[in-house]
Amino acid sequence: MTVFSRDAEATRAFFRDVLELDSVDAGGGWLIFALPPAELGVHPTDGEPKHELFLMCDDIAATVADLQAKGVPLARPVSDEGFGLVAYVAVPGLGEVGVYEPRHPSPLAG
Repeated sequence: MTVFSRDAEATRAFFRDVLELDSVDAGGGWLIFALPPAELGVHPTDGEPKHELFLMCDDIAATVADLQAKGVPLARPVSDEGFGLVAYVAVPGLGEVGVYEPRHPSPLAG
């Protein structure tokens, strides 16, 4: 996955310092981050195709509390979307990123 940021340094610092994702420097400060296992859901749309980034967690309340303790503002509060509990956090230079606690079965649970 590649994300394009209006402030790459601030976005990198968020993923490194706030989310504490492991990374390597590929040269010149270009950090490559390790991500946890991922899932891909494909949803129908009548509008323009789009994609969104969601980071999964086991406990949305604990995750949101931890992020807020680190000074991360919620862009949108926790809501029950049926498939899971979802909140959005503001990521510097990137906009909103979803964080959610899934309720659906996972191919990773096996």
